[in-house]
Amino acid sequence: MSQKQLKEAFISNLNGTSLLEISVGLSLAPLCLLCRGLLLILHYLHYGKPLSSRTHSLLLDFLVLVSPLLLSCTVLSPIIFFMPVILAAFCAAIFSKIYSQRKQETREPFGQIVKEFPQTYLDPDYIPAITVFRVYVNVLTAISILAVDFPQYPRRYAKAETYGTGVMDLGVGAFIFGNALVCPEVRQKPCVTQPKFSNLARQFFSIWPLISLGVGRLLSVKSVEYHEHTSEYGVHWNFFFTLAFVRLAASLLLAMFPRNKAWILALTVAVLYQLILNTTSLKAFLLHGSSGRDSRAGFLDANREGLLSLFGYLAIYLASVQVGLWLLKCRSSVRGWLGALWVLARAVVVLLLFLHVSQAQADPVSRRMANLSFCLWVTAHCLMLFALFVATDLTLVFTKLLVKGSSVPCCWSVVMPPNSNKKPRPEAVPVGREEKVPHLCLISAINKNQLLFFLLANVMTGAVNILVDTIHSKAAFALCILHLYMFFNCLIMYILHSKNIVVKFW
Repeated sequence: MSQKQLKEAFISNLNGTSLLEISVGLSLAPLCLLCRGLLLILHYLHYGKPLSSRTHSLLLDFLVLVSPLLLSCTVLSPIIFFMPVILAAFCAAIFSKIYSQRKQETREPFGQIVKEFPQTYLDPDYIPAITVFRVYVNVLTAISILAVDFPQYPRRYAKAETYGTGVMDLGVGAFIFGNALVCPEVRQKPCVTQPKFSNLARQFFSIWPLISLGVGRLLSVKSVEYHEHTSEYGVHWNFFFTLAFVRLAASLLLAMFPRNKAWILALTVAVLYQLILNTTSLKAFLLHGSSGRDSRAGFLDANREGLLSLFGYLAIYLASVQVGLWLLKCRSSVRGWLGALWVLARAVVVLLLFLHVSQAQADPVSRRMANLSFCLWVTAHCLMLFALFVATDLTLVFTKLLVKGSSVPCCWSVVMPPNSNKKPRPEAVPVGREEKVPHLCLISAINKNQLLFFLLANVMTGAVNILVDTIHSKAAFALCILHLYMFFNCLIMYILHSKNIVVKFW
């Protein structure tokens, strides 16, 4: 077999992992975020000022936010169920140290802080969990698209061939979900009246970079004979095309129907698509081609996975639009967000119950088809991950109240309630969004140039695969390559952020 055939075989015919393992793995990113925030608060407690060195800030962010995730999906994957326990214990130890070393002159009774915590007012114009969710989906995607070509990346985490729940399968759906959270339909204020198809026109002009990137990827992959998994999207289709057409189709539907009924559109699209799969020959065509022997004759036959899965991804996108609209409802206090957490938890439970019914009565989860079970699975786990990020932010807000004056980038700012006559405490001064703190933040850096980060990761993945025999690499060499690759991607984003450069040409 040629090197291309070997690499294609290496990522083919896989069945994914268990829902439990993926759920456990979702807790790692929020715990890393919590650990980093607690370390920054501890640094402030010791030195009386935020971490100001840009070099140290980048190293801390990379070592705490990125490296543990890279290790957990490679050499530490055999102990993945113990990783959350280890990280949680480390966070608890840091919190205990912060609590015990608070300065005596600023110390407020712990019970008083607990009592006042639910009434604490937060910056209502910024939901950090949305930013963190989108950035971490990008980071995990960047790690996985290269790590999957190394033997240290468990085959059960890679994309499943037809049915199954791989980590990378969830990543594709989560990328769609994260994009919809900040789409024009969500960001447009309800009180602002605009022409009915204004968002559609905006999307039409904003997707041309994605179309261009899709064409560029197609031409580059074919020209260098790069290995590709044909049953993923087809012969000519790729994820850039999927994202572009889903955004356009969603804007068209939301121009014709009320935005606040997006969940009904999502359910309708997903259920109708599943019914057509089950009651017609569409499923057989999708899995086996028009000839029944995996034929690839003609554009539709050659790209049937990419074209037909658009319906499932569209349903996920519309569901996320509904979530985004709900999240932007004014919740200016900790109590409001604790209530939101309870709603998210119930929604996750309901979606998982529906997933169980769907898998039993219709079809197992299939990213290849993007069926109803896949839509339910992705939406449930995205809500679960988002809820964990919100819980992390609230924990950091509580810790900041213990250490007055401390700050954590990409975390809620504590502000005074409007028209309050209460004398502001040091930690309740309205300081604006956390991006204004002196030291830079890797999350903000990636967030500012997300599409560039994703594109750079794809280009670097191709370069590494061309230069390195990945499938025969030893563990030490693989970890070295993966860390250098991720550090280079993060460093470029960090440099651009430090110079306040946003690479956007559309």
